[in-house]
Amino acid sequence: MTLSPIKFFRNLGRTREIVTILLNHGFGDVVERLRLMRYMRWWRRVILRKSEPAPALTVAQRIRLALEELGPTFVKFGQVVSTRPDLVPAAIIAELEKLQEHVAPFSGAEAVRLVESELGAPVSKLYAEFDRKPLAAGSLGQVHRAVHFDGRVLAVKIRRPNVVRDVERDLSLMTELAALIERHLPEAEIFDPVGLVNQFARVIRREINFAREGRTMDEFRRLFRHDATLAIPGVVWDLTRDAVLTMEFIDGLKIGDRDLLIAAGLSPSEIAANGARIFLKMAFEFGLFHGDPHPGNLRVLSSGVIGLIDYGMVGRLDDDKREQIVDLLLAVSQGDVRTCVNQVLLIGKPFRPVDRALLNSDVRDFVEGYYGLPLEQIDVARLLSDFVSILASHGIRYPADLMLLIRAIITLEGVAAGLDPEFNLAMHLAPVITPLVRDRYNPKRVAGRVISDARMLLGVLHDLPIHVGRTLEKLSHDDLRIHLEHQHLDRLINELDRSSNRVVIGMVMSSLIVASALVIRTAGIAAWWISVPTFVLSSLLGIWLIYGVFRSGRL
Repeated sequence: MTLSPIKFFRNLGRTREIVTILLNHGFGDVVERLRLMRYMRWWRRVILRKSEPAPALTVAQRIRLALEELGPTFVKFGQVVSTRPDLVPAAIIAELEKLQEHVAPFSGAEAVRLVESELGAPVSKLYAEFDRKPLAAGSLGQVHRAVHFDGRVLAVKIRRPNVVRDVERDLSLMTELAALIERHLPEAEIFDPVGLVNQFARVIRREINFAREGRTMDEFRRLFRHDATLAIPGVVWDLTRDAVLTMEFIDGLKIGDRDLLIAAGLSPSEIAANGARIFLKMAFEFGLFHGDPHPGNLRVLSSGVIGLIDYGMVGRLDDDKREQIVDLLLAVSQGDVRTCVNQVLLIGKPFRPVDRALLNSDVRDFVEGYYGLPLEQIDVARLLSDFVSILASHGIRYPADLMLLIRAIITLEGVAAGLDPEFNLAMHLAPVITPLVRDRYNPKRVAGRVISDARMLLGVLHDLPIHVGRTLEKLSHDDLRIHLEHQHLDRLINELDRSSNRVVIGMVMSSLIVASALVIRTAGIAAWWISVPTFVLSSLLGIWLIYGVFRSGRL
């Protein structure tokens, strides 16, 4: 990836703010190695270099505090990174899960102005009632209660002013920082900095598009149209745009308040079982699941129906990925180590050479912990945590949506266990997986796959003579080329360019000094008007060259 210093200078104020915060939280060594001190004013460098982290804080804690101080975009980044235990150490994941968005709500007058600007009419013409006091506020937007003219109670989600501009600015800087980290901190390659930033960019750009969230809600409503145990807010499309989402208001008890649920005559164990069934149905039957099922996004209606809100973060699993997960679970329950290893490598992507013998040994230990147990008796959360540990130790990266699913399942099991101490997710997983296994060998589906594979093979055979002909034609014209791509040579090339530039400047400077001295000596005072400026210019070049050498830290 080509670095672009222009992006840093375009947002120099924000760049300086980022560097200052990193220094204040004890990451001066990282700033030095990334060569970011150049973006600080010279008179602040000495002061900031002296800052030391609080000795009682761990590296993980300092990372969390730095992200919180950097603002909403970086807090969101930390929350997304916390879903990747296959890349990030457990200690850092534990701290990132504590990230909180400390964002004050914007004023009711500003909310009204934004709504009227987006929907093109006075708020009194859009809603029968509009409460200017927000119900909730987040880093990307806030929610206001409203009433439709037909009497429906609504929730209006309004995007924060300038949030798109701020997010794009921070994404640009984060992309450059990730490239710098990969370039100057080789030990950070295990974390895949550029890949994490790219994943985050996709997630947050989806989240700030409220109309897209509305379409996702409609898709969930379509999939669960025959399931009366799940309530999904309906979208009011004539009052929805990219920056404003108007939906039905779901009012109910918070799912984490067990005592209130019991007082309302509801059964916490039934609610836990229903929530698990709904989520597993999303993931394994529909391949579309809510990515953040924490208690704040779950409500329980008076009838016991579960209401699910906030569809900014969702995950998708295609048929192949779902079948691979099912195969992995079945192989574990059957003690099939070879199939487990094959599935691990089939689903994941190693970023370094895999020691197959060591992987076999670790998987065998993993499988022995669950072999012989019926599927409904397996501790799914512990199984997934152990599985992720194996991935991390062997440098195997998994698709972001699959890691999001693992994180969501662990979160869901924690919520359900709070409702029912005897809850076991595996008991609800078995009824979902069994039909999938049975359906895989359905004659109609097998026939469909055979036909699809045959069509693909016929297409390849049809194109084969064309490709062979093109290759032979290039051979006959000596036009067959092999493309080679070098990696990790950019730094060497840059250092050679810099060294050669310094040598040239030094030679020119020396020549000017010698020439001006000779002119002064031979021509006398009459030639001073030429020689003195030349001497001064060469001296300035020399000072600049010495300063550049000292600033680079390499004598």
